[in-house]
Amino acid sequence: MMCWRWNKHLLTGILDSHIIDYPTPKNLNYMWSFGSTAGICLGIQMLTGIFLAMHYCPKMEYAFYSIEHIMRNVKYGWLIRYIHANGASMFFIVVYSHIFRGLYYGSYMYPRHYLWMSGVVIFILMMATAFMGYVLPWGQMSFWGATVITNLFSTIPFVGREIVEWLWGGFSVNNPTLNRFFSLHYTLPFVIAGAAIVHLALLHDVGSNNPLGVEYYGDKISFYPYFYVKDLFSLFILLIVFSVFLYFFPNVLNHPDNYIPADPLATPAHIVPEWYFLPFYAILRSVPHKLGGVLAMGGAIVLLLVLPFLNTSRVRSTYFRPLYAQAFWFLFFDFLFLGWIGQKEVAEPYTTLGIIATFYYFFFFLVLVPVLGILEEKLIQYETNKL
Repeated sequence: MMCWRWNKHLLTGILDSHIIDYPTPKNLNYMWSFGSTAGICLGIQMLTGIFLAMHYCPKMEYAFYSIEHIMRNVKYGWLIRYIHANGASMFFIVVYSHIFRGLYYGSYMYPRHYLWMSGVVIFILMMATAFMGYVLPWGQMSFWGATVITNLFSTIPFVGREIVEWLWGGFSVNNPTLNRFFSLHYTLPFVIAGAAIVHLALLHDVGSNNPLGVEYYGDKISFYPYFYVKDLFSLFILLIVFSVFLYFFPNVLNHPDNYIPADPLATPAHIVPEWYFLPFYAILRSVPHKLGGVLAMGGAIVLLLVLPFLNTSRVRSTYFRPLYAQAFWFLFFDFLFLGWIGQKEVAEPYTTLGIIATFYYFFFFLVLVPVLGILEEKLIQYETNKL
C-alpha cells in the first residue's frame, strides 16, 4: 500500500526509489561518502561563481582590479571569493579521494565500467573548468600559465599553431582569450552538473559497489536514514577542514605571484599551475620532447578512462588482492610524489626523480593491472586444482 501511495506521482516515486528507499549494501564505509560531498562542492562552486560573475569584468585592463573590488568593496565579497577559490581545492581533494577509493575497491570493473568512465569524463571537465578559472584573476601566474598551457596545442602536427591562435583570438594571450575563458568557465559547471546526473543514473542502474567487492542482493538497507547520517558526518568533517583554510589560511593554496597584476614583459622565475594539476604537470616535464610530454600528460589521464579495458582480474576488492594492494599504495604515494616534483624547478635531482615517478605511474596501469589479474587467475586455478 505504501509503494502504491508513493508511486502515484512520478516525481515522488522517483525520489522515493532513488534517494529514500534506494537499496544500499549495508557494509559501505565512510569512503563512499566522497560522491555526495563532491556533489555539494559542485553546488557551492556554482553558487559562489554566479555571485562573483556579477562583479567580475573580463577585460585585461580591469580583470585584476575587479577582483580587488570584489575583495574590498562588495559586501562579503572577500568571503564569497575565498569560498570559491578554496572550494576548488576542496572539490579536487574530494574527487581525488573518490577516484583512489574506486581504484582501491575495484569500482572500475564490470558492470560499473561505464559508471567509472563517466566519472573520468567529469574529472576532465573539472580540470578544464579549473584551468580557465585560474586564468580569470589575471595575475602573473594566470597570464603565464595560460600562455604555457595553451602553447601545448602547438605540438599538434600541421595545425597546432593555428589552433593556438584561434584559442588566443590573436597572436598572444589577450582580451579575446580572457573573454572566451570567462564564458567557458561560467558554462562548463552546468555541463558538469548534467554529467553528474548521468553519473548518478548509471550508479543507480548497476548499484553501488561495496568494500568486499561481491554482488549480493539480499543484505541491503534503505539509503535513508542510515547513509544520510554517514554522508552528513563526512560533510561536517569537510566543512571543518574547509573552514580552517577559509578563515585562517585563505591564501596558502594559491601562488603568491598571482597577487601581482599580469605583466607580459616580466616572466616569473618558475611557472607552475594550481596544486591539483601538479602531478600531471610533473609528467609533462619528465619527457624532454615537447610533443612527447604532451602525449604523456594526456595519456596519463586517458589511462584512467580506459582502465576498465586494461583490467584482467575478476576479483574487485583489494581485501583479496594482496599484490595489487601493495602496487596501489605505491601508486598513491607515487602520485603525491609527482605533485611534489611538479612544484620544483626543472633541475637535478628533480628531473630524474620525476622520470622515475612517471615511469611507475604508467607501469602500474599498462603492466601491473593486466599482469596481476592474469597472475591471480593462475593462482586461483592452481589452488582449485589442489583441492
